[in-house]
Amino acid sequence: MQSLSSSAGVVGSGVGVVTSGVRAGIAGLMSLAATGGGDPQEGGPSSPAQVFSVNFNQDYSSLGVGTKTGYKLFSLNSVDKVEQICDNVNEDTCIVERLFSSSLVAVVSLSSPRKLKVCHFKKNSEICNYSYPNTILAVKLNRARLVVCLEESLYIHNIRDMKVLHTIRDTPPNPTGLCALSVSNDNCYLAYPGSNSIGQVQIFDAHNLQAKTMIPAHDSPLAAIAFNSSGTKLATASEKGTVIRVFNVGDGARLHELRRGMKRCATIYSLAFSPDSLFLISSSNTETVHVFKLEEVKDTQRVVVEDQAGLMGWMSKAVTASASYLPTPVTDMLSQGRAFATITLPFQGVRNVTAIAQIQKQARVVVASTDGYLYIYNLNQVEGGDCTLLKQHRLDGSESSSNSSSGCTGATEPTAVPGAPYPGQAKKTESASEWSASYAGVVRGSDGDIMTESDKLNEMAAACESPPKSVLKFDDDSEFPPV
Repeated sequence: MQSLSSSAGVVGSGVGVVTSGVRAGIAGLMSLAATGGGDPQEGGPSSPAQVFSVNFNQDYSSLGVGTKTGYKLFSLNSVDKVEQICDNVNEDTCIVERLFSSSLVAVVSLSSPRKLKVCHFKKNSEICNYSYPNTILAVKLNRARLVVCLEESLYIHNIRDMKVLHTIRDTPPNPTGLCALSVSNDNCYLAYPGSNSIGQVQIFDAHNLQAKTMIPAHDSPLAAIAFNSSGTKLATASEKGTVIRVFNVGDGARLHELRRGMKRCATIYSLAFSPDSLFLISSSNTETVHVFKLEEVKDTQRVVVEDQAGLMGWMSKAVTASASYLPTPVTDMLSQGRAFATITLPFQGVRNVTAIAQIQKQARVVVASTDGYLYIYNLNQVEGGDCTLLKQHRLDGSESSSNSSSGCTGATEPTAVPGAPYPGQAKKTESASEWSASYAGVVRGSDGDIMTESDKLNEMAAACESPPKSVLKFDDDSEFPPV
């Protein structure tokens, strides 16, 4: 086991230079150095944006941006203006995850890729920090759990006190940190690759801490996975990127098969369901974003097709009758759904995340990319078709924001407990609470004093809370009924 002082990698001038053991993971997480500069003629900034990562929170109401100098948080409440709510100037940040609209933020830096910091950004305080045996590739949050993904293991924490509840060891090599955590309290599931050679998805019950099911999703290794908001559906894509499938989490049944493209393969960057689970959106290294409508085929619709008169009715019957004689790949292709709406981005080959968010009570497609831009598009939920660009915002700090939170600055680096072991060094006979306490670093509050365990719990509880219900919501008609 490596000592605490040993390094997982050396980082310099914005480009990660790491040892062979973690090179693949870092490259999968942060490919900004090769693609983040952008071309002014293609809509990118004229100089490198120095954006390492972009990620939406669980309900797509805010955006976290990890940069060379720290992290920023933006509120997505308006099309015309994106309000910067936090600008934390501390150190190069490659992962930033915010818990819904609370003050809790999980941060990982490029210079310390094995350390997770949990912060209360509004109080400018670091609640706790934890070190792991290898590079942290992904962090996922919901209201009950915090999951840390390493290349061959996952750590499941109780988000209220950050105690380690369970560790999934010896997982198949996962150099990109691919995993998904459902945001639902009723269906708190964790999904991660069950194989590195074929597209198997392992579903783990993160609430009851037990394996649930294994879904054979694709023949090729997985590239992207995503839960819907209720945790009942799971979308998957393989490294080929031509077919996207949707499964029922309960029994693993295939619900939808969607055709992204036929002429060329693509690297899928992100998958996301709409809040009502009626749409699924995907983005890739190509310039096209696809929006699929997840419609259920009812028996009554089949009867209508069979009763159709004329040429269309005859053709429908002919296709149905001949389906049993065609090869299986052909019938599968005929039954695959096509994109309901599409977006043509002003770039390609730049890592990005996309989602369907409710902005000003309308469904909008939002795309954030590591070229330092946020794009907002319309979405016609009835007719679909081409989506038009409504607004484009810069995220690299080139434009000052009068609404920025001036008190959100970097906290001082805490001192690690001498000799504190990694989670992987804990004995199996130790309880979860003893294990958690054995490797936590010294925690300092906003005033610089060392926090006690009780103080840490209070800070975690305060950070996890959303704004009090007594606060008036000016955009909520229920608070201000029509006169």
